[in-house]
Amino acid sequence: MKESFWIYLLLSLGLFIIVVMMLFQDLTSTSEENYYLTKEALEASMVDALDLGLYRQTGEIRIIESKFVESFIRRFAESVNDSKTYTIEFYEIYEKPPKATVFIKTKSRSFKVSVDSESSYDILTSMSGILETKKGVNYGE
Repeated sequence: MKESFWIYLLLSLGLFIIVVMMLFQDLTSTSEENYYLTKEALEASMVDALDLGLYRQTGEIRIIESKFVESFIRRFAESVNDSKTYTIEFYEIYEKPPKATVFIKTKSRSFKVSVDSESSYDILTSMSGILETKKGVNYGE
């Protein structure tokens, strides 16, 4: 009779470890994925949003805010999968000098370890980007 309790203990411990490993893997891969995805989308969107007409006329570097937001959302949405819920918030979008801050909140899946408990975690990623150039531009007005 004692040996059957050991088997039940080992099986339940094995299931618990598998659930913890799945939860840990989901959290770590999502955080790293969000960081690099946000970084790449932010850089590319700032380049897409450059006001080329103003640059050709005066040599000033400026981004268009609405074009930046549209480009960022499109690039981000094309690169993510449908298994998570994302919330994108934009802060401090400056057209001149080009600077933007993006805040991404990811809601991961919920895991049930037992009947009473359900665990879910939110992963927050904040990224600020400044469009840098080699040419010296005077922004003091």
